Amino acid sequence: MRISFTLIFVVCLACWSSTHAETAPSGVALPRVLESFQVGENTIVRALTVEPAKNTLWVGTSVGVLEIDLASYNVRNTFTRDSGLANEYVFSIGVDKDGYKWFGTNAGGASRYRDGQWKTYFPMHGLADYWVYSFASQHNGDLWIGTWAGVNKVDLHTMQFTTYVKELINEWVYGIAVDKQDRVWFGTEAGISMFDGKTWRSWSHKDGLGAPNKNHLAPSPNTGLGTRSRHDLSMLSGDGGLTYNPSYVFALQITPDQSIWAATWGGGVSRFDGTHWRNFTTRDGLAGDIVYSIAQEPSGILWFGTNGGVSRYDGKSWHNYYKKTGLLEDNVYAVAVSPNGDIWAGSRRGVTRIGQ
Repeated sequence: MRISFTLIFVVCLACWSSTHAETAPSGVALPRVLESFQVGENTIVRALTVEPAKNTLWVGTSVGVLEIDLASYNVRNTFTRDSGLANEYVFSIGVDKDGYKWFGTNAGGASRYRDGQWKTYFPMHGLADYWVYSFASQHNGDLWIGTWAGVNKVDLHTMQFTTYVKELINEWVYGIAVDKQDRVWFGTEAGISMFDGKTWRSWSHKDGLGAPNKNHLAPSPNTGLGTRSRHDLSMLSGDGGLTYNPSYVFALQITPDQSIWAATWGGGVSRFDGTHWRNFTTRDGLAGDIVYSIAQEPSGILWFGTNGGVSRYDGKSWHNYYKKTGLLEDNVYAVAVSPNGDIWAGSRRGVTRIGQ
């Protein structure tokens, strides 16, 4: 069966099938690729956020936003600049304590949406920058926004924006996560910073973040350092080989045991237990050493979107999914877990659903 969606283009649903269910070493049946939803040949899915209260998957793409009903997989709404978005290229999506959806855009600021009403925030309103790449909420509801010029803390009662730049190890912020102690962690282009409400700490490759360059990849020159033009996020060197920049962190995930997991550029994925770093790479079973995104199931199983596909890690063993086994593409920029346990993977061309 083929279903059509519309954003500003036709979106097609293509189904994949599996002849048998694979099993993990424990004997448990592994999830498999179920189907893929296409959003256009040259369109990139950069952000996936689940809103459990509405059983909704929010899909941020390079041409707008889709609101997907997770019960039917139908599109409830499509949003573009004409709808109220400041810019169609959406890199991040957050949902705050009041149910407002926040869309971080590429050079368009942050747009806030709820019940048909829109408001966009620019630096003139207190936003640190027009380039917005992450959102996270503290226990009291305060919203943190990661940008290319530091981070904002937003008091949702007063809508007061506070900006932090010099406190960070690097001003280019891609990932934000909040732990049980209400400490806020920031993944940047030069390492990780943590703020406990009073003091700041930071870690980089010299502290153990990111695996050693055992594959002898070329170092990446794409470190920002004050120029927007170099942020094409190309992972390749001039001769077409992959590059290495292990302090560059794309995403963060905090697990129930309070471990910090960091997605790095070429250094695989790193786990911090509060004292020591441990790194996992393709040599351990990870699909790719450039890791763009992380999500976690309630059971604790971790999922990683990489340059080589999607990896599932249960704490002991790895299982990978690739384009050749059903993904739309091997570069997976976003992963999310839905309330029913399905895993969603975003890439160029669309999203893929993985489940039982």
